[in-house]
Amino acid sequence: MAILAILAAVLALSSWPLVPTNANVEGDALYALRRAVKDPNNVLESWDPTLVDPCTWFHVTCDNDGRVTRLDLGNANISGSLVGELGKLERLQYLELYMNALMGPIPKELGGLKSLVSLDLYHNNLSGSIPSSLSNLSNLKFLRLNGNRLSGKIPRQLTKLGNLKILDVSNNDLCGTFPTQGSFAKFSEESFKNNPRLEGPELMGFVRYDIGGSCN
Repeated sequence: MAILAILAAVLALSSWPLVPTNANVEGDALYALRRAVKDPNNVLESWDPTLVDPCTWFHVTCDNDGRVTRLDLGNANISGSLVGELGKLERLQYLELYMNALMGPIPKELGGLKSLVSLDLYHNNLSGSIPSSLSNLSNLKFLRLNGNRLSGKIPRQLTKLGNLKILDVSNNDLCGTFPTQGSFAKFSEESFKNNPRLEGPELMGFVRYDIGGSCN
């Protein structure tokens, strides 16, 4: 009888619904960010990895399916680096991390956030190049990377972001010329100002995009 009871318990556990799977993946992704940053004001104190559902955490918004759709940590006085695990938040629409002290590169994995509408990383200390993988964000409307230390050329692939309405990469250290094709045709030079090594639009007729500007 005891053996039958044990078998019944094992069967019951194995048939337990696996609903929290997505919550676990997304919770792990968010907790990876918490581990990568310093948080002197304890704004991430509620991010408890023992809680299966990250939808109960402050600054996190979820949809009716319990999937993360917003991360609101603008002006939160956090420092540290971004993590590639954020690319696992498949339904994330708003990634708001502006006005902090984040440093290091923008992870190329953010290009996997196919639902993303707004990417606001402005006024941090981010460095490195703008990942060309961001061109996969077909729903993106707002891309604000201004006020960082980003360098290198502006990826020409970004011009295929057909829904892009606001672009700001000003106040960085970008170089070369800036694209004016596709969705970039609507943006003025204000979007690119205060990049000392950026030499102007590629359609001036004299400078080819692939060779123009000083990127040494």
